[in-house]
Amino acid sequence: MLVDTHCHLDFADFDAERDELVARAHASGVGQMVTISTRVRKLEKLLALTERYPSVFCSVGTHPNNADEELDVTADELVQLAEANAKVVAIGEAGLDYFYDTQKPEDQKTGLRRHIEAARRTQLPLVIHSRSADDDMAAILTEETGKGAFPFILHCFSSGQGLADTGVALGGYVSYSGILTFPKSTELREIAATVPMDRLLVETDAPYLAPKRWRGKRNEPSYVVNTAEVLAEVKGVSYDEIAAITTENAFRCFSKMPRL
Repeated sequence: MLVDTHCHLDFADFDAERDELVARAHASGVGQMVTISTRVRKLEKLLALTERYPSVFCSVGTHPNNADEELDVTADELVQLAEANAKVVAIGEAGLDYFYDTQKPEDQKTGLRRHIEAARRTQLPLVIHSRSADDDMAAILTEETGKGAFPFILHCFSSGQGLADTGVALGGYVSYSGILTFPKSTELREIAATVPMDRLLVETDAPYLAPKRWRGKRNEPSYVVNTAEVLAEVKGVSYDEIAAITTENAFRCFSKMPRL
């Protein structure tokens, strides 16, 4: 069994065939999925999906590229929404994205710190988006952990060795997407080789970033199998071993998510 720890099943890309997509995930060995929030104000759509599909869970949060839309969202509101809904098993995704330069860094940092507070209070994992922001992200994670530990995931990891090391040192998880499988991702595979086995997760970030076997196609949860295969090669273990390890890690990290 695998767990796709990060996908976006609410996106319009899947409107025509969600039932078939979930069925394909199950057929490929993906037993459970976490569909990730990008706007708190659209949580109801995610919750509806989790009710429709028992194997699907969700998070609550504001993506950094939407930071200015939800500056009114407080840590208190995030905590209340997470605690009120049994299928909300994580906070986020929140973080820093300096690549697109569509949001003010100050707004992104404000949102990130509020999400961190919510993760600390609920002890639900914070799903972190970090792109072209390694130094600031490492500094904020270090500073905030000093105020009290909180679980977190460096999702769709494509950063440098330094952020991976900082994340692991602070107790976080490192999650790999289809980027790990790309021919030019040699450095990323070298970093993955250094991450302890008990801190590894796999994800799709579907509909984006289909792994090598399906490169150029719309991504979907069943494709996480290819990422797990490559991660197994990187770590020098069998596919069955990496599936078991990442699944155990997923349930430890997403401690509110039951095993079905």
